[in-house]
Amino acid sequence: MTHSAFSPRTALYLPASNPRAIEKARGLDADMIMLDLEDAVPPDRKDEARAAAVAAVETGFGCPVAIRINAIGSEWHAADLDAVAHSRADYMVLPKVESPRTLAASGKPLLAMIETPDGVQAAATIARQPGVAGLIAGTNDLKAELRIPSGAGREGLVLALQTIVLAARGAGIIALDGVWNRLDDPAGLEEECRQGRAFGFDGKTVIHPAQIEIANRLFGPDAAELEDARALIAAFDGGAVRFRDRMIESMHVDAARRLIGQAEGLRRAD
Repeated sequence: MTHSAFSPRTALYLPASNPRAIEKARGLDADMIMLDLEDAVPPDRKDEARAAAVAAVETGFGCPVAIRINAIGSEWHAADLDAVAHSRADYMVLPKVESPRTLAASGKPLLAMIETPDGVQAAATIARQPGVAGLIAGTNDLKAELRIPSGAGREGLVLALQTIVLAARGAGIIALDGVWNRLDDPAGLEEECRQGRAFGFDGKTVIHPAQIEIANRLFGPDAAELEDARALIAAFDGGAVRFRDRMIESMHVDAARRLIGQAEGLRRAD
């Protein structure tokens, strides 16, 4: 499966130092697993987590797997990069990418995290670099960098999020929304997923198994959308056509086919 044909609805972060969480993840419905060596792992367990991540991907998860390494400049970066390069991981996730100079090559498709103002401003250039398969909005770090109060909503992130999506779409790569931190607020997660999809994100990064069903449902096409897409394609005969009280043209047909293709790809993955 190439990154250009794969659009995950959900990408679940797991601490690579937690063997119980890793084993549980093998039976979950996430479209991607991201084994974390960075924020979720304390400094004294970095080496242990790196070895555990490499071992975990040997047996697979039934979906693509990424390993998030520590950032360039950290004391663990070089060892992480080498370990991922020689692992069976499908992707590498690199945090705090701010320019092409802060990219790192592992031979794996790269998911670049955009977490700073410099990263947002350079997103279009980063997205077009060889080997970059997707952009991930690092919303927690972005809020901190932009000095947005922790209890505030995402109003202050709208421009940054739209910039990230535009960069990904221009390069034809994956765009993943940031995490929802409040585990006891599924209604808030639903609203943020709706917003993220409206912005154009392919899917959402999640931090708990309970978040998977919501994100899968809201980022995946539902039955009504698929019925409408199939009917639209059937009704189109070239040029501008009236369909169900709206005007459609070839770009709407392309979008309908893309939606159906996403649903068919998800069924094959299942």
